[in-house]
Amino acid sequence: MSSAQDPFYIVKDENQDSIDSLQGSFHEWERVPVGSGEQSQLTKELLSNCESIEWQVDELEKTISVAARDPSLYGINQVELEKRRKWTTTARIQVGNIKNVVTVTGSSSNFGGMHQELMRMPKSHQQQDKDRTRTGSYAAVDNDDFISSESDTQMLLIRQQDEELDELSASVERIGSVGLTIHDELLSQEKIIEDLGSEMESTSNRLDFVQVLIALATSFHALQPLKVLAFRLFS
Repeated sequence: MSSAQDPFYIVKDENQDSIDSLQGSFHEWERVPVGSGEQSQLTKELLSNCESIEWQVDELEKTISVAARDPSLYGINQVELEKRRKWTTTARIQVGNIKNVVTVTGSSSNFGGMHQELMRMPKSHQQQDKDRTRTGSYAAVDNDDFISSESDTQMLLIRQQDEELDELSASVERIGSVGLTIHDELLSQEKIIEDLGSEMESTSNRLDFVQVLIALATSFHALQPLKVLAFRLFS
């Protein structure tokens, strides 16, 4: 079966066109001001298209797995199977890198550096495919490019997680500092309340003593006329 009649290549070519269109939309997205309403709309469209293409690539990978069980039944060999696997791998990397860049935009302040690193994706072979009139002679993806792209993506995600952890750690330190300040303030207020209580107790004792003195003084003045009368009576 020629590549022009092979269902895999028919679907594969449609997916490649979708990927090319996705890359065009992505370049348009790059030129839109960050945080604008237009970029927000393009972001939604890009993510939706990425998910759609990823689903189609998943389906192609399933057909490859089925064909791999009995290649002779489908008229293909191991070389052709490997060629198909490499194409789906390349497609997944291209779509995944665009998806990562678009997703990172809303969650990282270091968007510029991350964007440059994420977009170091393997070179597209779509133009080579068209030049060969889609005869099935597709270029193989260089393993070093694949490993490098995967490594860059993983390192970027790890760096992003480290930055988020640093921000979280700084927030925890600030909260701890505020907590210590509040603790010190509470201790100070408690000391003030204790001093005020002591002063009130001392003042209360003084008032009690004054009341006793006033009572004694009142009693003393009340007895003075009786003492004078008695003195007169018995003198």
